[in-house]
Amino acid sequence: MTSSIAIWSFILILVLALLADLNRIGKRYNQVDWGSKFLNKIDGVFRYYCLNFHNLKFDGIDPKANRFHLPNEGGALVISNHLSGIDPFFLIAACDRPIRFMIAKEEYERWYLKWLFKGAGCIPVDRTGRADIAFRQAKRALDHGEIIALFPHGKIHLDHEQPYRVKPGIKKLAELSKVTIFVARLTGVRGQGDVFSPLFLRSNSVVTQHPNLTLNYFSEDDSLLRLGELLLGHRKSL
Repeated sequence: MTSSIAIWSFILILVLALLADLNRIGKRYNQVDWGSKFLNKIDGVFRYYCLNFHNLKFDGIDPKANRFHLPNEGGALVISNHLSGIDPFFLIAACDRPIRFMIAKEEYERWYLKWLFKGAGCIPVDRTGRADIAFRQAKRALDHGEIIALFPHGKIHLDHEQPYRVKPGIKKLAELSKVTIFVARLTGVRGQGDVFSPLFLRSNSVVTQHPNLTLNYFSEDDSLLRLGELLLGHRKSL
C-alpha cells in the first residue's frame, strides 16, 4: 500500500512539474494576443515546440525577416501546402498575428480538440454541401481585419504525388473579400502524409514565403492549376 502511494505521488509530482514547465514556456514564447491568457500560453508552447523540436526556419521574400511577413493590420488570406496534421502549428509559429483556420467540419467536431478549435476561432467547413456558411463567416472575419488561413488543396497532399489544381474555394473567397493572399510553402517535415506521427518526429522544417497574390491572379484559366503546382514545389514561380 505504501509503495503504491509513493508511486502515485511521484507521478503527480512529475505531472505538476510538467505543467509548471509548460506554463513557463508558454509565457516566455508567446508573441500573439489571442484574447485569452490560456490561449496565449498555448501559442507560446506551439512556438517553442516548432522552433526547438522541429527547428523551424523561415525563407521569405524579405531576407532580413525571421518570420512570415503579414500586414500589421487589416484582413488577409494565408494559404499553404498541406503535409501533415501539425502544419497549422508551423503557420501559427511563423505569423505574428492570430490566424483563424478554415477546417473540415469532421475535424472540427473531434471532441478532444473542439475546445481548442473553437477557442482559436476556427471556421468549420461542411463539405457535404453547406460550405457557403463557412465562406460567409470567413468574409465577415476578413472584413473585420482578421487573418484567415486555409490549405487550398483541401487535404494532405504530398509533393511527390501527381500535382493537381487547388480547389476553387480560394478563388471564391478572394472574390468575396478582395484581400491580399499570402502564399506559404512548408518543407522539411518528417512523417509527411500522417496526422499524428509528425508530433514525435524531430525535423528541420521550413516555411517559405512566395510573392503575394491578388484577385487579379485568378483571371487566368489555369490559375488554380499553377497555384497548386507552386504549393507542391513543381514550379518556382507563377
